[in-house]
Amino acid sequence: MTAKPVQLRTPLGEEVLALHAGDHVELSGLVYTARDEAHLRMQKEGIPFDPKGAVIYHCGPVIQDKRVVAAGPTTSARMNELSGFLFDKGVRALIGKGGMGTRVLGQLKDKGVYLAFTGGCAALAADRMTLKGVFFEDLGMAEAVWVFELDRLPLVVGIDSHGSDIFGDVSKHAEAEFGRYKKS
Repeated sequence: MTAKPVQLRTPLGEEVLALHAGDHVELSGLVYTARDEAHLRMQKEGIPFDPKGAVIYHCGPVIQDKRVVAAGPTTSARMNELSGFLFDKGVRALIGKGGMGTRVLGQLKDKGVYLAFTGGCAALAADRMTLKGVFFEDLGMAEAVWVFELDRLPLVVGIDSHGSDIFGDVSKHAEAEFGRYKKS
């Protein structure tokens, strides 16, 4: 685990492959929000931005007067079955909360990372973002693909490209601890 946050700037390259689960990073540059409906549309119509080195933020932000008011993470597990095509097209990182399933863990191997942002910190996130554009606006505010420029958004590597998963580790530890207290 790194002591000082690793500074990353999009588009991301192979530097993300050196990160390890638990590392702290600060991300700057362009990111693209996408939830369920956006993933489905991108699968059918194509990705409306250059996916090479891109970062997808699982987020349904609040936008008002062309500025980001709140941009907290959405539960990423909702996109477990929808994310694989993104890595095949060159996306290097996903941002969200709560981790993702073993399928995504395998898809990230040697390709990218999952970055965790704390739920409930939507205002903090918005303070580090500038609105740059939007795709699929007809899907509505929460489901559109918003383009944000980040300025050192603090994140933790939740799943690395080597198969380590802090969420899976915590779950295994919790199950073991709870097992000690179950009645026989």
